[in-house]
Amino acid sequence: MNETIYKAGFWSATIAFVAIVAFNVAQLLQLLGVVTFPADQILIFGFSLCIVIPFLLAMLALHYTAPADKKFWSHAALLFTVMYAVFVTANYVVQLATVIPMTLNGSAEEIRILNQTPHSLFWDFDAIGYICMGLATLFAVPVFNKQGFQKLVKYSFLAHALVTPLIAVVYFYPGFSEKLLLIGMPWAITAPLSMLLLAIMFKKELISRNNIGN
Repeated sequence: MNETIYKAGFWSATIAFVAIVAFNVAQLLQLLGVVTFPADQILIFGFSLCIVIPFLLAMLALHYTAPADKKFWSHAALLFTVMYAVFVTANYVVQLATVIPMTLNGSAEEIRILNQTPHSLFWDFDAIGYICMGLATLFAVPVFNKQGFQKLVKYSFLAHALVTPLIAVVYFYPGFSEKLLLIGMPWAITAPLSMLLLAIMFKKELISRNNIGN
């Protein structure tokens, strides 16, 4: 197996981990009222966008390093990752490149349909995206071994997948409130943890292969 794939997997998962932590911090600062519009939305959407490509590449590396008999599951995980990437990228680019600038220019009414507000079009895009992320981690669970360090990665991915119904409640519950966001708080732990452990797994595999080569 090409060592470049393990290196790409390690760095991609690491960057995804950092971006998720940064997003969590930005979200917390918004909830506490430390940052307000437009800084809060720029930070939240910006860091969210920074998660997409690293997460996609980390899952791609996982697929290419998966054993042949487990590639169906890694491929399924990759398909849901692509769905996640398409939906959330469309949303975040629209918010950052159109909604925020137009709002600052006093033209919010002209693009109101594009604004990510509870139960709006792009709110649903975001919901579908994060549900697909959860399904991606769910389908990736069988890829990992049931012993050694991979067992920890397996459980972290499973934990993240199990948070997905809570995310669906946050997005689709009829009456949205900031208190409702607390239901999805486990995501702030399972998302970065799964990427951190995946990065460590890639690093361990790389070191192991280098030792065998020597």
